[in-house]
Amino acid sequence: MRILYLHQFFKTREQAGGTRSYELARHLVGSGHEVVILTAAAGPSPARRTVDGIRVVEIGGASTDYAAATAQGYSRRMAGFARFAAAATLAAVRAERPDVVLATSPPLTIALPGIAAATLHRAPLVFEVRDLWPEAPIQMGALRNPIAQRVARASERAVYRFARHVVALSPGMRDGVVAAGVEPDRVTLVPNASDLDLFSPDLDPGDLRARLGLEGKFVCSYFGTMGEANDLSQVVEAASVLQERRENGVAFVLQGEGKRRGAIEAAVGRRNLDNVVLLPAAGKASAARLAAASDACMTIFKDVPILATNSPNKLFDTFAAGRAAIVNTDGWQRELVEGNAAGVYARGGDPAHLAEQVLWLRDHPEETAAYGRNARVLAETRFDRRMLADRMCEVLERAAAPDAGPAASRG
Repeated sequence: MRILYLHQFFKTREQAGGTRSYELARHLVGSGHEVVILTAAAGPSPARRTVDGIRVVEIGGASTDYAAATAQGYSRRMAGFARFAAAATLAAVRAERPDVVLATSPPLTIALPGIAAATLHRAPLVFEVRDLWPEAPIQMGALRNPIAQRVARASERAVYRFARHVVALSPGMRDGVVAAGVEPDRVTLVPNASDLDLFSPDLDPGDLRARLGLEGKFVCSYFGTMGEANDLSQVVEAASVLQERRENGVAFVLQGEGKRRGAIEAAVGRRNLDNVVLLPAAGKASAARLAAASDACMTIFKDVPILATNSPNKLFDTFAAGRAAIVNTDGWQRELVEGNAAGVYARGGDPAHLAEQVLWLRDHPEETAAYGRNARVLAETRFDRRMLADRMCEVLERAAAPDAGPAASRG
């Protein structure tokens, strides 16, 4: 089948950012399907290129990086999303007729080209929810206008009604979609996944520890976006607590970019923290080496309820790397980590508790190593990228089947 895949922030393994779309598209191509991705232009000029058999159609005038897009003010950010949606709509209706359209949110505006393409080409739409929009920006305080909130929620429900099927990345997201009025049998859970061929407990990180001055230290790493939702000030505060206590055997390594990167750098400098190392954003291979050089890997979010529904790539990368996980959301992530003895939970918004948990891991090396082994088993048995890509492929094939039935909005 021919799949028209709409995702503004398409990234390959060589680029910084989430690679879910690339990995899925690569798997679909390997299964004999044709995949055309509409995404923001990676260079100064839009282009058409082929990446591992994936036909990539680039669209100019929009941000290619989610961290950079979300670093802007909300109005400017939404204007950029709207520009991409408009240009993508034009490209989508001009594309060859697909058998199924797959649109990935956020942003929610990606539904506009998705609906346009599905309507014009008479193809079903599968809508993928990676974050619960607009609830996430509402709880984060980015979308405060009551009228705008009502419009955004009405748009969300309209998209769900139109879609033949909805894919959610976590149980909390699935529940949120169902609560918005979607029948449970039209929602499938396909969480983020572990790339077992890239992250591994046996990966040699080379001289990374030596180059960063980390030899002999217990290393906790974070790799990913440094935005408002992540609130890495909690890590800086935890590092300050440990430095004040003269616990010199722990180091925090933070790799990434985002709206809060500058503030984090400033806080580290202001407090003269020598137990925090900041690295620039890099591709997946770099994150894999950092994980291999670490004793534990952190998945950190701001203490906001909606963020507990997230399905963060970095957590599943941690599992694949066979490293103890540290999470700070009291929901699905905590259940995964504690229920499978794959790491520890630190209370969100409580840097002192984070510091305590890090010290506990350092002082219990046998338990920490066992957490890492259990994490790898979890990656292999429940979150193998190939297994979850097969599940997504089945969703698309069922949606495209002639007897699949019309989307709810057409019934």
